[in-house]
Amino acid sequence: MRRGFVAIAVALGVLALISAPTACYLSRGAWEEAKILSRRQPISELVANSRTPTDVKEKLRVVLAARQYAKDSLRLRTKDSFTTYSRLDHDTLVLLVSAAYRDTLKPYTWWFPIVGRVPYKGYFDFAAARREAKNLAADGFDVYMRPSDAFSTLGFFNDPLLNTTLKGDTLSLANTVIHELTHNTYYASGQAPFNESFAMFVGARGAAAFFRSRGQEGAAAKMDAQWEDDKILARFWSRVIKSLDSAYASHPGSKEARIAARDTVYARARQALISEIGPSLKTISPRYAERVPLDNASLLARRVYASDLDVFDRIYEREGRNLQRTIGQVIRLARSEPNAPFAALRKWVGS
Repeated sequence: MRRGFVAIAVALGVLALISAPTACYLSRGAWEEAKILSRRQPISELVANSRTPTDVKEKLRVVLAARQYAKDSLRLRTKDSFTTYSRLDHDTLVLLVSAAYRDTLKPYTWWFPIVGRVPYKGYFDFAAARREAKNLAADGFDVYMRPSDAFSTLGFFNDPLLNTTLKGDTLSLANTVIHELTHNTYYASGQAPFNESFAMFVGARGAAAFFRSRGQEGAAAKMDAQWEDDKILARFWSRVIKSLDSAYASHPGSKEARIAARDTVYARARQALISEIGPSLKTISPRYAERVPLDNASLLARRVYASDLDVFDRIYEREGRNLQRTIGQVIRLARSEPNAPFAALRKWVGS
């Protein structure tokens, strides 16, 4: 869940059209983005610098190579993104705040120019994030707050690699670069679950293909295993969502009864996570099943990044496991039904 988010700082051109609180928020985002851009250093120079640690050089080379692979082999829109590096003053980029109603499976959302309505809000000001979370909880919402290491400006700026991302291993770096470049290539306004799930697919499959192209079969196999774990969890969260929908529907007249029914669903989900799901995961610690938060906000936050992941793989198989063709086909299908991209994908695969 530390995957990147889409930066709303790109919406500065319409500040005059929106409310003062949102304008202040966007202004802070613009200031932070300006600082990030002003600190950019060419990665090639850092690699050539004898003072750069050897392990950091290796990671930077992987970033450049993954970016080039995304451009040449996957035809993603790279521009000059990830050719530079910026160091922040701290080791966390932003805190993301999500919220949801407790008695119905409905997210609290925020609207921003260009990206549309989104179910999360990123804060460079960590104190402001905590205040937002506290206020939402006081208003009776489930609240979920988590860090993010990267973001995309959808190609409006040439996004640099950040030190918050560089702390990951080479597998996560390749995945993140390709994930964020997917956002640069295509982003459906107001369709956050589709955008993030699509980028999850391209990042995972793209990173595996990248490492195979370099003869690193072990790394590619690990990426494949991580993707399989992602799909297992996505199916499980889908099951939980269906159970919650049924529980809520069974108690239409009482908010208290709906909340009690939802607590029962989550108690059963915890048991299933520990006894069924945890043992089947290959790359995720069993402690995850014991510790992962279970409430509507955290569930819907995961759904953003894990909606119907299998449908992307079904298209991938129909396209002969050619990832470049699959990316193009998914984008064409999504554009055919911009308000229901997943429906277009399912229709095409004959679901």
